[in-house]
Amino acid sequence: MKSVWEESVDIKSFDKLKGDKKTDVLIIGGGLAGVLCAYMLKQQGVDYILVESQSICNGITKNTTAKITAQHGLIYNKIVSKYGVEKAKQYLDINLKAIDKYREICKGIECHFENKDNYVYSVNDRKKIEKEMKSLEKIGYRADFVSKLCLPFGVAGAVRFNNQAQFNVLEFVQAISKDLNIYEKTTVKELVGTTAFTNYGKITAEKIIVATHFPFINKHGSYFLKMYQHRSYVIGIEDAVDVNGMYVDEDLKGLSFRNYGNLLLVGGGSHRTGKQGGNWQELRGFVSNYYPNAVEKYHWATQDCMTLDDIPYIGEYSGRTQNMYVATGFNKWGMTSSMVSAMILCDMVQGKRNPYSEVFSPSRSILHPQLAVNAFEATINLLTPTTRRCAHLGCALKWNPIEHTWDCPCHGSRYNENGRLIDNPATRDIKIK
Repeated sequence: MKSVWEESVDIKSFDKLKGDKKTDVLIIGGGLAGVLCAYMLKQQGVDYILVESQSICNGITKNTTAKITAQHGLIYNKIVSKYGVEKAKQYLDINLKAIDKYREICKGIECHFENKDNYVYSVNDRKKIEKEMKSLEKIGYRADFVSKLCLPFGVAGAVRFNNQAQFNVLEFVQAISKDLNIYEKTTVKELVGTTAFTNYGKITAEKIIVATHFPFINKHGSYFLKMYQHRSYVIGIEDAVDVNGMYVDEDLKGLSFRNYGNLLLVGGGSHRTGKQGGNWQELRGFVSNYYPNAVEKYHWATQDCMTLDDIPYIGEYSGRTQNMYVATGFNKWGMTSSMVSAMILCDMVQGKRNPYSEVFSPSRSILHPQLAVNAFEATINLLTPTTRRCAHLGCALKWNPIEHTWDCPCHGSRYNENGRLIDNPATRDIKIK
């Protein structure tokens, strides 16, 4: 079950940490966000170390669909409604800057970078699309309303952002990471202030960036309440059409599309981790109906941290943790959100003011309806009687018969059938009786 990116790239491996080290900035987590932080700090002449418990970009990053866009669902109407026009404009501006930064870096890299239009469509709710268009008009961004798409079904309408992009994310990582100061197979066991104790020595840092997908420090920041994880599935098929763009349904359970070479990547089948959903079966049913001559070449799955208000948490880890920063909660838009994280956090660790940081502040209000849903799921699963419990906070695990894994519906940790940890926020294996 490898993604198309894994099949095409063999990323350079890095040594384990050997002995104690000192650095100005320690980055914990070697996904795309962590690697971009390291890349940009190096460009700016800042002393840094990145540690990764496995190998870089071998977790969530390798399973993305690798769309680079500032159009994150119907996000702008949501931000305008909750926080006002100025915050929505700031969110848009820095995500557009993130795309430009990718475009700049990719000029000298062979990573299948392509400029593409992006579309967010609704199958049956034209009013949602119209509201998004009005919010974008208030912000001052020119998007297009589209009623016909290069998809095999009709839509009520779509919002188009021109000149977005797509690429092969692991080719990109391979190119930018080869000269970075990275230690793999190096797990942070404990943090005392800004000193990290690993399985191969300690690292004394001035500042720390936690870029571990789901933050692993539970006693600060309340991320176990502020986020849940959402699982989604992808199949890559040959002998389908060129859809000439990137597409996603505004409904969280809808479908997404993009091409890569001679493949059409179809995503969907989504559900909260630990719950039941459509998975690959739903996607294969769709393909058999609409692309009956297509041949499946790849299938894979991933999961994403979902925040209370659809905006990532990027900034100070919490009000009580000095010199510690976080990047998490990318809500299925990890490419631009990783770059935004690097742009903001590289300023913050150098004591520079970033004009966009307030939009993404992890300390913003948690008073949103999703908080009650997350609390309910945690309570129910903490009280469920079973011996199979998550090593994170003790929630009851659910068997996933499609992927043959034990999944936590509270916070999204996953284990294989023998109890080996696959996905965080848990940090250790468990025993399965």
